[in-house]
Amino acid sequence: MVLASRHHDDETQVLVVPVTHSPPENFADALELPPAVKQHLGLDSNRSCVVLSESNLFDWPGPDLRRVGDRDNSSVAYGFLPPRLFAELRRRCLALEAVARSLRVQRTE
Repeated sequence: MVLASRHHDDETQVLVVPVTHSPPENFADALELPPAVKQHLGLDSNRSCVVLSESNLFDWPGPDLRRVGDRDNSSVAYGFLPPRLFAELRRRCLALEAVARSLRVQRTE
């Protein structure tokens, strides 16, 4: 999650960036997750990147959230990124947004 905002109707929307195993087309638009961070979050050991040039906006909680396997509803949130990694992710997302190199998709209608 990059950003959460509460609206006048007390609904919360979140902006998230995707994590993928697929190598990015442009490494300048991605941030690799270190193995220790992946382990902390409970992710697999395969190489993964955060795609900084894409984001999804949706209601929290909402129909766009998916539990991990047969785990309970809390499994939609994997945990926190280390502060320095999160700051770098945020800085680079904002930089791409500033030069209009970011795609935002509205997921919840």
